[in-house]
Amino acid sequence: MLYRHYEDLIDNGTYKAIRYHWVNAHKISPNAASAVMASEDQRFPEHSGFDLDSIQSSIDVYVDGGKLRGASTISQQVAKNLFLTPSKSFVRKGIEAWFTLLIEALWSKERILEVYLNIAEFGDHLFGIEAASQRYFGIPASSISRSQAALLAATLPNPLLLRAAKPSAYLLRRQHWILRQMSNLGEPKF
Repeated sequence: MLYRHYEDLIDNGTYKAIRYHWVNAHKISPNAASAVMASEDQRFPEHSGFDLDSIQSSIDVYVDGGKLRGASTISQQVAKNLFLTPSKSFVRKGIEAWFTLLIEALWSKERILEVYLNIAEFGDHLFGIEAASQRYFGIPASSISRSQAALLAATLPNPLLLRAAKPSAYLLRRQHWILRQMSNLGEPKF
């Protein structure tokens, strides 16, 4: 959130308010947790902060001439979003790995998800599941449906481009894919 203010200042010298409201885990619909796991990190309950299979797959695709794609887990995204800037460098990735190890050692999986859902950016200057639920659906995060949670999760790769308020055909396809993955994964088990 601070970085977003920094960007505003550097880009055009203005200040734009951030919409944000922290809510405890018991005030977040289980649909939200299921949707972000289905979308962002399907092995979240099993790994210890790093999805080594996904990392290896990403490296293999890159070595074979493909585009380097992200393989960050929810835990890594919490480390980055909470403590670091979105810059890309090996040094920052190393620091992110250190924070990820600490987060996984000190927090439960439920706590990691609670923090993730409260600090994720869901739109321009819009942070956290509660602010997003209120903004897009006019309801608290505790009441969002599977479909609404999947739509919000679908925006997470790029919430500034993929807008829940005006979903593109691509975003709607992604939402439906997430809904299928949610059904396949079932209830999270920690």
